[in-house]
Amino acid sequence: MQKQIKIKNKNIVYKIRQSQRAKRMRLAVYCDGAVVVTQPKNVSINTLEYYIKQKADWLIGKLEFFANLKTTMPPASHQDYLSKKDQVLNLVSVKIEKLNIIYGFKFHKINIKNQKTRWGSCSRKCNLNFNYRIIYLPDKVAEYIIAHELCHLREFNHSQKFWNLVSRSMPNYLDLKRSLKMKV
Repeated sequence: MQKQIKIKNKNIVYKIRQSQRAKRMRLAVYCDGAVVVTQPKNVSINTLEYYIKQKADWLIGKLEFFANLKTTMPPASHQDYLSKKDQVLNLVSVKIEKLNIIYGFKFHKINIKNQKTRWGSCSRKCNLNFNYRIIYLPDKVAEYIIAHELCHLREFNHSQKFWNLVSRSMPNYLDLKRSLKMKV
């Protein structure tokens, strides 16, 4: 179901995704600018809209980020993905080789994907996955994403141990993480 809400003099269209399994509300903004709110059972529309309004600054920041990103990043398309995939694999491989001098981690495969909601991921099988669109990000931000996923090979969580690992190669990871949030 699609709805509209006015926040800070802006009309924001959002989609409600009703979930029987969800335990809490979730607000997501996708790179195409789509806003999706997950609605657990027994949560009223009024509560849902109050939740969205509580997240107004974050929501508007994300929408502005993705609007600005569209000027530097072409729209995601299968054709763009296919044309950039090898170039991104090369970039990621070079960065991993550089970063892995510090870490010495072992992994199985590097996969380049056309994902909607993630910049990268690390599987339990030690496969590293990256969104092809990292090629459009500033070099240091892309390197942070790669280091982040590489560190999940040792710490499959976001504990302090994990962040300590990340800081070995990216001492300014907090700034990079913040810039990515204001911009992913």
